Amino acid sequence: MHLRISRSVLLGFSSAATLLACPIAATAQTAPQEATAVDEIIVTGTRTVGRTRLDSVAPVDVISGEVLTRQGAGTELAAALAATAPAINFPRPAISDGSDHVRPATLRGLAPDQTLVLINGQRGHVAALVNVNGNLGRGSTAFDLNTIPAITLGSVEVLRDGASAQYGADAIAGVINLRLREAASGGGLTAVYGVYDTQFDTARGSHDRNDGEQISLSGWVGLPLFGDGFLTISGEVQERDPTNRSDYAAPGSVSNGSSTTVLGRFGDPKTSAQSVWFNAGKPLENGWEGYAFGGYQHRDSESAATARAFNNSNNVLAIYPNGFLPMIGAAIDDYNLFGGLKGEAGGIDWDFSAGYGRNELDYTVFNSLNASYGAASQTSFDAGGLAYDQLTVSIDGVKQVEANLFEPLNVAFGLEYRRESFEVHAGEPTSYNRGPLAAGGGAQGFPGFQPANVVDEDRSNVSAYIDLEGRLSESVTIGAAARYEDYSDFGDTLTGKLSARWDANEHFALRGAISTGFKAPALQQQFFSYVATNLVTTVVGGVPVTSLVQAGSFRVNDPVAIALGSAPLEPEHSTNFSGGFVLRNGGFELTVDAYRIDIADRIIYSETLGLARPSQSAATTSATLALLAPFGVTGARFFLNGVDTSTSGVDVVARYRTDQDFGQFTFTGAANFNATEITALPEIPSTVAIPTSPGYLFDRANQLSFTDGTPRRKVVGSVDWSLGDFSATARATYYGSVLVPNNTSTLDYQAGDATLIDLEGRYTFPIGVTAAVGVNNLTDEYPQFTPSALNGGTGSVGFPSFSPYGFNGRFLFARVSYNF
Repeated sequence: MHLRISRSVLLGFSSAATLLACPIAATAQTAPQEATAVDEIIVTGTRTVGRTRLDSVAPVDVISGEVLTRQGAGTELAAALAATAPAINFPRPAISDGSDHVRPATLRGLAPDQTLVLINGQRGHVAALVNVNGNLGRGSTAFDLNTIPAITLGSVEVLRDGASAQYGADAIAGVINLRLREAASGGGLTAVYGVYDTQFDTARGSHDRNDGEQISLSGWVGLPLFGDGFLTISGEVQERDPTNRSDYAAPGSVSNGSSTTVLGRFGDPKTSAQSVWFNAGKPLENGWEGYAFGGYQHRDSESAATARAFNNSNNVLAIYPNGFLPMIGAAIDDYNLFGGLKGEAGGIDWDFSAGYGRNELDYTVFNSLNASYGAASQTSFDAGGLAYDQLTVSIDGVKQVEANLFEPLNVAFGLEYRRESFEVHAGEPTSYNRGPLAAGGGAQGFPGFQPANVVDEDRSNVSAYIDLEGRLSESVTIGAAARYEDYSDFGDTLTGKLSARWDANEHFALRGAISTGFKAPALQQQFFSYVATNLVTTVVGGVPVTSLVQAGSFRVNDPVAIALGSAPLEPEHSTNFSGGFVLRNGGFELTVDAYRIDIADRIIYSETLGLARPSQSAATTSATLALLAPFGVTGARFFLNGVDTSTSGVDVVARYRTDQDFGQFTFTGAANFNATEITALPEIPSTVAIPTSPGYLFDRANQLSFTDGTPRRKVVGSVDWSLGDFSATARATYYGSVLVPNNTSTLDYQAGDATLIDLEGRYTFPIGVTAAVGVNNLTDEYPQFTPSALNGGTGSVGFPSFSPYGFNGRFLFARVSYNF
């Protein structure tokens, strides 16, 4: 309670001081300092040309492409961003079906789809996958950051502020703008090799591992385009072996009774990916310019499901006498293509653009079986897949207007049309069918999509915005934005933003903002379904009766979901308050920004209703099953609105640069303190006659994953040193503990605090080749292992997927690069 009050006081003081500073602007002494480097200029969070990172009205982190590639985790963009930006977390789910292959990142502890991702300022498309398992981000859709290699990027700008009024839906937590590399000459090649070398303890014993070998080759080249234009081409090829942090199986689950047999595979998937991107621009006549950029990635990924012991009821001993480990393969194809024209006409700087993106995910299941076919079962299956695409067409204009201010008022405005579609296609019949035997039907590990799940839906929306920014005086900057959006499926919405900044002198400034935001219900959330057919035996009049029943995810408009209270999804709405200060003097800079984000009607994925749970009475379960019985269904879940949350926190970023006789140093310290509380839970409609208690639709474990599933404290401290051809980086990252929740409180456990130390040393040879060696997680830190009582006989789940830094241990790497 004390922590929450302190943050509220700081937030209120910062916001009030910033916004009330405007009338006393005459006391300010000087204007902000001029930009000192090209990479300080930002384009995210402002549409005024020439704004720098420290002169912005809202907090923006600028991370160079060079920094991103200087990571042991550089082959995964999401991991590299999480290592450098404390407000970003990248957990590593395992044994969670599609989420193993498309792992979402989070900003400020909110859902993955509450952050908008831009590519060169254009809206990127989310992945086809909707996260429906028990990992963080359950029920969300998100942009797959790992479809873009770090080598492709010149920089990344992270706007840590609500920005729906400026950029549209999803920008509740903020915006990540991926700015592609832009060059007409030069180039570079980089080869990276890495491997995990680790020792760890699980509930049933100790382990040594040398696995997860990674090899990547990436490069870029800048070429002139028709004389005065540029064409930058980049690409990457990577191979990543899987890691395994499963526990030992219990002796009763192993055919030979051994206590040191690992049946499961819990860790990063095996991955093979090939990516190519381009960025081009060409000056035209009369000051106009044409531009285009885009890319393609193909990724094959293989992860494991929960191991099946030899005596599992769904095993066929004639096929797998020692049990088996079902494997789930995902073939992912991701496409991006953007183009446009920009230039001045009628005193307005215009930008006409169009973009198309598509994400396809096709599942295969292998090393598996359909037990209902017995020994005749095949062992590999086409399980169907998902696809999502997005088309955008936009017109943007910017004009400087004389308005009797200290400088002309920057007026930006625009129109956008967006069309989205979502598809599900079925797998082969044996991936979901039930054969002649009384055993589990469908492919073990991941039954395929059925014809009833097939869908091809689309929607469109149009939007208009206006964005104003200007300096009232030499020291006071104000901003205002409004955006109207009209969707074909749920209606319209209006968002707005007010911001202000007061520079007391060249060293100190206050800034703050108030904004509203929204996140539209995704097509995936509206139309995804996944239903399995189960064999259930009941006793009627003393006689066993076997019947086929269904259980799974139902669309919000399905009669099954409607019978349990489902309704058409509505947008999430947010109110964002932020305030902070900027302090700089010579080589030192410090920014502190407090925030509060209130979100109403968050879209969630319900519990499986009809399944007995500790939090509900037997009468509730019976009443639910009675509602489902006419449909031949024993369990149903669906998407719905209804959870309200309040997230508050503070971001701190400090940097100090100094030149000494023994080298040039850059010290960086950054931290995110963050807490979320649930202020309302969804209630079932009164028309549904079920005796319920709070949490019926959204139970304890899922509530706690919102409030305690991401670290409340994350602190990063680093030092970069260079002297001649030598350079080095040392970084320590502290993660606060997260709760691993359960619907039964006695089964909760903490992942534990941890501090990870990363080191890297580099040397540049006279021929232009730079060699680097390093280690991530030097001291081989792990979260608390999964208790044996929660891990079943096969011991498949060794560690909690909620861990904000994963569970792979020490990583050794070497990198060789050549620039020309």
